[in-house]
Amino acid sequence: MRHVDFSPLYRSTVGFDRLFTMLDSLGQPEGGQSYPPYNIEKTGEDAYRISMAVAGFAEDEISIEAHRNVLTVKGERNEEAQSDGSELLYRGIASRAFERRFQLADHVDVVGAALKNGLLHIDLKRNIPEELKPRKIAIASVSADKARQIEAKTVN
Repeated sequence: MRHVDFSPLYRSTVGFDRLFTMLDSLGQPEGGQSYPPYNIEKTGEDAYRISMAVAGFAEDEISIEAHRNVLTVKGERNEEAQSDGSELLYRGIASRAFERRFQLADHVDVVGAALKNGLLHIDLKRNIPEELKPRKIAIASVSADKARQIEAKTVN
């Protein structure tokens, strides 16, 4: 993908710095981060769900933090000693620590999280304040006899 330079637009726009930063970050890969895999789905008109595959992690090994518009999910696995004396020949189930960040839109809140069958489900809800919701403005009609005419006086 070609890199687009937004620096000329910074001079002519005010308050859109975050938008251009987000557009710049779209062209850059996340450092090749692909673990753990996740899905984002829309579950309602203003409801969303992030599902992450975190097989092998317990509830106390995962932390979820929402700060401003960033949702951070961290997982740190406690190394358990093999008490039965067996030796691990092949490790196919990842047990490495991870940290995944999600950029949330404005007015999106984390409702709850649940760990079920190796999937971490994080429920999100968009709560738009009343003052930011669009409202319908009624148009009043003015009859012809009530219309005012403004006359200008000429100055000599």
